[in-house]
Amino acid sequence: MPKMKTSRSAAKRFKVTGNGKLIRNKAYKRHILTKKSTKRKRNLRQQTVVDSTNVKNMKKILPYS
Repeated sequence: MPKMKTSRSAAKRFKVTGNGKLIRNKAYKRHILTKKSTKRKRNLRQQTVVDSTNVKNMKKILPYS
């Protein structure tokens, strides 16, 4: 059976934690930052766990993670 291909775009955006959970960066931090509060921008810096509804599809496109 041939090797499965990893989605390279997903591999650059998601990392796997020691417990096997997927982490991602938050959205809305790229532009139009002047109207966002400092607290909101600070919270957008932190990574977060991928929602459980998306994990099945993410594992499919990241087979060796």
